[in-house]
Amino acid sequence: HHIMLDIHHACVEHGGEGEQTNYVQGANIAGFVKVADAMLAQGVI
Repeated sequence: HHIMLDIHHACVEHGGEGEQTNYVQGANIAGFVKVADAMLAQGVI
């Protein structure tokens, strides 16, 4: 349940344009940010 809430909050944070949440866009952006942060933490870029 906690994992799904985290996913929902990430989608809402990154997929909010206007009154409706674009969950596909939010999930894609949240996933990209998560991978980019991990790469930065490892010193890849």
